[in-house]
Amino acid sequence: MASEPFNVAKGRAIEFHERVENSDPTNAVLVLVLLVASSEADATLRDYDTLAAVLAGANTEATFTNYARIVLDDTDVTASTIDDTNDRREADFADQTWSAAGGASNNALDKLLICYDSDSTGGTDANIVPVGHYDFSITTNGGDITAQLNAAGYYRAA
Repeated sequence: MASEPFNVAKGRAIEFHERVENSDPTNAVLVLVLLVASSEADATLRDYDTLAAVLAGANTEATFTNYARIVLDDTDVTASTIDDTNDRREADFADQTWSAAGGASNNALDKLLICYDSDSTGGTDANIVPVGHYDFSITTNGGDITAQLNAAGYYRAA
């Protein structure tokens, strides 16, 4: 699955992951957002600094039956792994599933976004930082869809 960091998060993805993992601040979460197939080119997408800006551009969030953003808190992410042998650090969380995705209303999906929200209780899309976007080409049909971004982790700093 091809991935690319947003410019605003370059060098900070591990920091955001660790903030969620350590509940610092208390309500910090990662948010998974799906975009439909009309999303913008990677070169345009990576320039947005907030989720609100992404959605104000020529991008449309999924609307299929049973769609909701997936919110991951400290209980959902694992501590990042430092790999001194390969000189890198990896961040991960378990595969995520949208159950009974579509059926009555379907979408052809194009991208999965991982975003960081420092305050899930009061934040808005304007306060959510997009961290990375991943190719996620699938058409919903009422079955489950599962996102496994990378078996080694969704982000690797090297």
